Amino acid sequence: MRPRAAEIRPLLQLALPLILGEIGWMTMGIVDAMMVGRVSAEAMSGVGVAGILFFTVVIFGLGVLLGLDTLVSQAHGAGRADDTRKSLHAGLWMTLPLAAVLMALQLASVPVMRMIGVNPAIFDQAVPYTESVVFSTWPLLVYACFRRYLQGINRPGPVMFALVSANLVNAGANWLLIFGNLGFPAMGTEGAGWATTVSRVYLALVLLIAAMPVAQPGDHPWTPSWTRMRAIFAIGFPASLQLLAEVGVFALATALISKLDATQAAAHQIALGVVSYSFMVPLGLSAAAAVRVGHQIGAGNRPSAAAAGWTAILLGAGFMACAGLVFISAPRLISRAFTPDETVIAAAVPLLAWGALFQLFDGAQGVAVGAMRGAGETRAAAITHFLGYWIVGLPLGWYLCFQRGWGAPGLWAGLCVALIAIGVTLTIVWLRLVRSWATVLP
Repeated sequence: MRPRAAEIRPLLQLALPLILGEIGWMTMGIVDAMMVGRVSAEAMSGVGVAGILFFTVVIFGLGVLLGLDTLVSQAHGAGRADDTRKSLHAGLWMTLPLAAVLMALQLASVPVMRMIGVNPAIFDQAVPYTESVVFSTWPLLVYACFRRYLQGINRPGPVMFALVSANLVNAGANWLLIFGNLGFPAMGTEGAGWATTVSRVYLALVLLIAAMPVAQPGDHPWTPSWTRMRAIFAIGFPASLQLLAEVGVFALATALISKLDATQAAAHQIALGVVSYSFMVPLGLSAAAAVRVGHQIGAGNRPSAAAAGWTAILLGAGFMACAGLVFISAPRLISRAFTPDETVIAAAVPLLAWGALFQLFDGAQGVAVGAMRGAGETRAAAITHFLGYWIVGLPLGWYLCFQRGWGAPGLWAGLCVALIAIGVTLTIVWLRLVRSWATVLP
């Protein structure tokens, strides 16, 4: 078997640009929270609630397109460049019906927020954000297609550039549209939604330009391949369910906490933003693991595929363990970067403590999901996430929050238990998958 140490360099060469890209992606959300937070705690909470509901809906489309990871990376590993482009074209066709359905569902989230009893002050800030950010759906799906394709053919550089530079576009548009600078109207949370839309159009255009030189005269992008679209959907649908289970539980937790008060809701947004930020490193490693495992399987080298997966999992878990130590050591300093409100800062400290406890396990499960996706296995993660979050974590968190009077820390405790269970389970699933490969090797 190829030594795991030998896999570190090629893995990191692919992963580091993707990690920087993921950090760039998350930074846009953090900057949004910081800038809107200067308006009011209600505005920050409203954007947080609307934003996570947006992703709860759109994550289905993004998850379906994850099928491109498997098809593109394995075809690239086998040296079939024409096949990688065929998958890209099929993915782009899929964005059209996906965007139409997802936009309708996002607009339907407005009455849902009212039905579940979101605090009226927070609701009033969430609605205008939802009604403007909905127009970013199709550009986001197009960006996702080009991203999966480019990283699958081992070209992560444009992805990193697009996401890092998009922060300048987003921050500038926020400055103009949230606060009304340079003669623009002060639109508050609605302006934040339009700024996000502008930045996502920018992302799609940058990756379109990056992918254009790869096109060949024999390509027929305007002819949809129904067979290829079905193949993408077959792999991506379970992945979308896994993402939906994960994002959906945090969305529901956010909505439930918003029923408490603005202080706890704002503290939740801070803690959620921080743990999401740290997760960008294993998320980048996960994408790299999917590509590396796919390349090696496409080349017929399963021992190297196993080494790639294990290396990425160990790196992801190790980084997240270090992040947990930072959360425990400086929770007030971290929280103060988001708000000067001492009451909100004090409420965020115990949430960061719970977040610190699940960091190692979150890193392991996040990377294991990518490694398995590179091998074409997406069902196990979907089942594990559903059981861990919805059968164990959320009911426990709800009980501690509302029945035992723990408030927001109660919900975080339930999510912590879920992530520990998911991390352990998916690591075992990956181990069993690798061992099964050994039984079929010549």
